[in-house]
Amino acid sequence: MATKSAIATTLEYGALRLFCGIVRAIPYRVSMAVASGMASFAVGTLGFQRERTMKRLRSVFPDKPEEVLVSIAKKSLANVLQSAVEMIIAPKLDRKWMDSHIVNGKMYKDRLQQYVDEGNGVVIMVPHAGNWYMAAWSMAKYGLPLVSIAAKQRNEKIDAWMKRQYCDIEILDRGSARTLVDIKDRLKNGRAFAILPDLRVPQRDVEADFLGGKANVSHAGATFAVNCGSPIVVAMMSRENGKHVFNHIGTLRPNPDAPDKKEEAARLTKEAMALISKHVMEKPEQWFWYNKRWILQPVD
Repeated sequence: MATKSAIATTLEYGALRLFCGIVRAIPYRVSMAVASGMASFAVGTLGFQRERTMKRLRSVFPDKPEEVLVSIAKKSLANVLQSAVEMIIAPKLDRKWMDSHIVNGKMYKDRLQQYVDEGNGVVIMVPHAGNWYMAAWSMAKYGLPLVSIAAKQRNEKIDAWMKRQYCDIEILDRGSARTLVDIKDRLKNGRAFAILPDLRVPQRDVEADFLGGKANVSHAGATFAVNCGSPIVVAMMSRENGKHVFNHIGTLRPNPDAPDKKEEAARLTKEAMALISKHVMEKPEQWFWYNKRWILQPVD
């Protein structure tokens, strides 16, 4: 990864901190309303990525009226902007805030803790929906021992800032060989590993049925579960009436007697994606339709 010059690094970081200061000065409910309004204006008036996004929505929901698809596109972008606001204010989201804004958060934490207490950790698969970060922030704030991975940013100051924003979650660098060992170690020591399973990987991997098409999905999360004997919890965070809802979609368990670990990981990956697909079809406005790496795009 190419490094940035010291001047570029400082200017980018300074601009980020200035913007963050402005956002933090605005009351939470106001900032959420502003983000929603900006999304509606960007899609409806400016046509932000409208052609590409509407093409995706039409391919998945060919029978839905155009105005319904536009509404989904606006709400999806609003989710992204609102998630950015919450990323900025994350360090001040304490337990009291979680109690007010997370529906039954403590109940879901206790449910996940039961899997952790089995002794082999738990792999939590949460797709890009609602504020997917909030699923991890809230569970960690309630005391779930959580570890995840994130790509290292080119700007080292912004990279350090982002790691601070993850707050109570241990973050490992994605792409490092050492990280794979560390994740297995964390699972075997009874921790929860959170991973986003839905990004299209550039190399051919597991072909899974998803949103009425075929998605090329990494089997990495399921591989950790198979190797460590960890259950897989498939969940999705949704925004509903100004609050966040942690939806426990299903629990998958690896077969300890499976003769081929890679095939077992592929099976679990396909089952997890099927569960996520069904949930996205039911709540399409929660899904991140703007992702550059479109999950149904064929692999070159």
